Amino acid sequence: MLIAKELRKNNIAEYILYMWQIEDSLRACSFDETIIDRHLVKRFQADESASKEIFDWYRNLSVMMQNEHIQEKGHLQVFVNLVNDLNEFHHKLLQSQKDQEYLNLYAKVQPAIIELAGTDEVLNEVEVCFQTLYKMMILKIGKSEISDQIQESAERIARLVGHLSARYIQFENDDFEF
Repeated sequence: MLIAKELRKNNIAEYILYMWQIEDSLRACSFDETIIDRHLVKRFQADESASKEIFDWYRNLSVMMQNEHIQEKGHLQVFVNLVNDLNEFHHKLLQSQKDQEYLNLYAKVQPAIIELAGTDEVLNEVEVCFQTLYKMMILKIGKSEISDQIQESAERIARLVGHLSARYIQFENDDFEF
């Protein structure tokens, strides 16, 4: 909760990836409040009041996930909408051509995005990027071997998403216009 609030203000991409990780953590806890308290809340070593607030946050997310029927897979609608908003913002950046650095980053990574999307026409480009970054994070946590080509593509995607995230936050704070 505390981490999420800070990330949402400063880095929308890290916020989304963090919240996807929280969703998977809740799934790993089988939405069991005792397990959530033991494995997720207690790690913050907070006082009783803060621990209750953190627990309530996890419980509310659990309820939302259950209400949206995403106990096994998928993401809360609020995060789906946020990724879609970022995709719209991505297209506005490309169309406006006001950010040459973003255009250059995109040109370098577009072939990888197309390849990673494969035949899944449901995914938008930003969603492909986030799924790739999330899968890379999971592979690294699991200490799995990652080929140099995949690592290089993921690093390019990370630079693109990082730039997109920074611009989006600037836009939200009225520090960037199209």
